[in-house]
Amino acid sequence: MSEQHSTSPSAGYKFTNRLINETSPYLLQHAHNPVDWHAWNDEALELARREDKPILLSIGYSACHWCHVMAHESFESEPIAKLMNDNFVNIKVDREERPDLDTIYMNAVMMMNGHGGWPMTVFLTPDGVPFYGGTYYPPTDRGGMPGFPRILISIAEAYQAKRAEIAESAQSILKELKRLETATPQEGELGHEIADSAANNLLRMFDTTYGGFGRAPKFPPSMTLSFLLRQHHRTKDQAALDAIELTLQQMANGGMYDQLGGGFHRYSVDERWLVPHFEKMLYDNALLSRIYLDAFLVTGNEFYKRIATETLDYVCREMTDASGGFYSSQDADSEGEEGKFFVWSPKEIEALLGAEDARLFCRYFDVSEFGNFEGHSILNVNEDAATVAKQMSVTVERLNEALEGGKRVLFDVREKRIKPFRDEKMLTAWNGLMLRSFAEAARVLGRRDYLDVAVGNANFLLRALKKDGRLLRTHKDGESKLNAYLEDYAYLADGLLALYEATFDIRWFEEAHALVKTMIEQFWDDEDGGFFFTSSDHEALIARTKDWYDNAIPGGNSVAAHLLLRLSLLTGEASYRQKAEQILKLLKSAMLRSPSAFGHLLCALNTHLASPYEIAIVGSVEADDTRTMLAEVFNRYLPNKVVALSASKDDAAARTIKLLEGRSSLEGKATAYVCRNFYCEAPVTNPAQLSEQLRR
Repeated sequence: MSEQHSTSPSAGYKFTNRLINETSPYLLQHAHNPVDWHAWNDEALELARREDKPILLSIGYSACHWCHVMAHESFESEPIAKLMNDNFVNIKVDREERPDLDTIYMNAVMMMNGHGGWPMTVFLTPDGVPFYGGTYYPPTDRGGMPGFPRILISIAEAYQAKRAEIAESAQSILKELKRLETATPQEGELGHEIADSAANNLLRMFDTTYGGFGRAPKFPPSMTLSFLLRQHHRTKDQAALDAIELTLQQMANGGMYDQLGGGFHRYSVDERWLVPHFEKMLYDNALLSRIYLDAFLVTGNEFYKRIATETLDYVCREMTDASGGFYSSQDADSEGEEGKFFVWSPKEIEALLGAEDARLFCRYFDVSEFGNFEGHSILNVNEDAATVAKQMSVTVERLNEALEGGKRVLFDVREKRIKPFRDEKMLTAWNGLMLRSFAEAARVLGRRDYLDVAVGNANFLLRALKKDGRLLRTHKDGESKLNAYLEDYAYLADGLLALYEATFDIRWFEEAHALVKTMIEQFWDDEDGGFFFTSSDHEALIARTKDWYDNAIPGGNSVAAHLLLRLSLLTGEASYRQKAEQILKLLKSAMLRSPSAFGHLLCALNTHLASPYEIAIVGSVEADDTRTMLAEVFNRYLPNKVVALSASKDDAAARTIKLLEGRSSLEGKATAYVCRNFYCEAPVTNPAQLSEQLRR
């Protein structure tokens, strides 16, 4: 660590450490701590071995509120920093850049404590093996929690006096970490009874009052809802659809949804979806926009379409770089206060809207003198417009006029406030998720602007984050770095396949297929099946993990399985389907035991067990009759389908995609071929006939 430098960006700071050379916004937030921080690298690990010091590993991310709290309380404290510097090699990791490390050490912390979270604080041997850990520690003893200085002193003393016990504990944890990655294929065939059991278990956990599953805090259950929507589509179970609709309505009417600017916050601290944890994550908005779009296709309810489009419009406005990449997140705090950017008072609103419009606006959006969050009000909707209009003795039209005008005024005023910090690193995996959402919305809604965003994003990712056929993980300030992980390959290939179906530009299919081939070559476990989280040429860590679970984002194996099933239909490559089936069999009992942890994998199972529609269309993508055919395919909820298009039987697509092989147009008209369950319908040139085939 060095003292103040005379040149920017360190000028004016008492301390500057090695993190000043990093690109991660989270690491840069700690670059002026008095702690002698290292990034995770060979130099830091070698230093720990050479000096025989334990490693203090601190993992967090830039939008994490309690990460900021611990940084301010402890990492900015010179006395605490001295304890850290004297006794440990201190390593700071951005979990979003290094999910490989985060997964390993989070598993360890959860073994030790039964729970985990961020900030994560783990103590390791010089070889990187964990022996003690936790999450947030206060700067002094508080509420039964030991203060961080006491933890530091105790660990340092134990490392000197009880080395054998620490070594034994570390080896025990390491053994357990390696055991976690094993899964055994289950006997018997995969059947719909798995999905039926999972759906029944989920519905037993359903909150019939407020929607969602379980108690507070409530996280948006995007993947679980997607599975239940597929289940409803297959079984016509009304209870499943009712659960989906109540949850979608309650989330979008609550404070977890940004009623002015669109987009969802990370989660709700209460069961009513009222008070959010205010950070906004790219991945949540990718997944949520998709389930709202699907709900619109199923129900025709324009409310779901509005929420999907407002969410995507928010991403266009707030989270899209000029290069075409999508930023990672926005913080919960602004001006040092959580949620300050988003809350209002009646006095503020009356000054902006006038007494009468403010009266209507405040009633509808639950703004009061008392407030619903620390003396202020988070905008949320408790009753529909007709009910509120009747209570306020105005017409619905008058109320809507006040609401729409008020939203515009308040949004413009809010834009002048100091905004929460935005993490502007661009992660390949999360961009792939959002790429798919924009591509699907472009096709379903006929939004050319969304298609332009999707194409711009795909071009950026392939230009900036693909090198010599391999992907990189992260891009910031013109620099791309770090080996990509399984999720980067799977999510991006999935997004590119969706973009192919939105444009029918063969380039996107070819790029997706090439990534899948590399994914199999670098990540597939030939011995036990499933995909590893890291590539075969990744740096050696204490364990090579497999990403089984669908948590905040879909598990890499879940997305890969679903992707391989779809690609097998397009290419005729049987090995892709076999690998997907192997993953599903490995996790058969886990899906039955913990369905809420496998929402996306259950969607893959649904595709595996279904008779997917294999739809080939021959015609010019720009021709009106082709567009009409495509509208018949995409303007309905068909979760299990693949679509390919060629202009003729001799074009590049027909030569590349097996599904198009030998297909030609009839009478010079756009012609659709529909196959499923090992048989094909007669080719049709009439949209009504195609519609009939898609209803069978």
